[in-house]
Amino acid sequence: MNQASPPDPSPPPSVVVIRPSPRLRTVNIKELWQFRSLLSAMTRRDFTLRYRQTALGVPWVVIQPILAAAIFSLVFGAIGKFPSQGAPYFMFAYSGMIGWNAFSNTLSMITNSLVANTQLVSKIYFPRLILPLAQLGTRAFDFVIAFLPYLVLAQLTGVGLRLRLVLVPAVLLWILALALGPALITCSLNVSYRDIGYIVPVVLPLFLYLSPVAYAPESLPERFRTFYDLNPLVGAINAMRWCLLGRGSVTTGEVVYSVSVAVVLLLVGSLYFRHRERLFADVI
Repeated sequence: MNQASPPDPSPPPSVVVIRPSPRLRTVNIKELWQFRSLLSAMTRRDFTLRYRQTALGVPWVVIQPILAAAIFSLVFGAIGKFPSQGAPYFMFAYSGMIGWNAFSNTLSMITNSLVANTQLVSKIYFPRLILPLAQLGTRAFDFVIAFLPYLVLAQLTGVGLRLRLVLVPAVLLWILALALGPALITCSLNVSYRDIGYIVPVVLPLFLYLSPVAYAPESLPERFRTFYDLNPLVGAINAMRWCLLGRGSVTTGEVVYSVSVAVVLLLVGSLYFRHRERLFADVI
């Protein structure tokens, strides 16, 4: 008499249904969370690569804004006699430079983040957004390194430290958000058109002089202020200087406009990045 074989304990095979993704795909937060350990590892790797085998390394992060602030103090302060909102011109320029460097370095490094990792993009699957996001940690660390000398210089120059300093991290996130949106577009384009990687460093200095980094906004003639205030960095740099120096003013309109532009740029940049993401492995 034949005995019935025991039932197979193994679960039934899973079925994966593949559907075309919508044209306007937003960021997959769940997928990014699943790859959070990779994001942490990539952040540490970028940090190590930035400072390994360099003669200056971390000191250069401090030397760069100090040299720029010294030049601006000479040209705009000593020679041009531009107002500095009652603060020493060097501290005025330095407070603007550390905010500007956070923006410009983020935009520059993210623009080349995909091209610099060609082997990973073309051979391994992971959310490509991890590569741009990994740059944010290193850029935030650069800001902290440049911010620490400010605390010493503020005491030496008589500027002093104020309670407003607790708002600096929020303003830094604001500036990084302003950089991340356009950077997602430029890094996507840079995969197909490598000229973008050369154009961005040329265009950025133009925005430096269109932002209140080396001079106060009130130095401009009134007829130019309407056009000048269209730059969303005006509100962000003014807010950083207000937190650091306690000088100048930041209007509610500037904050609302600049933050709104940052949100719109982040949305447009993420949508465009996701739209182009499927082409990266084939084109890069």
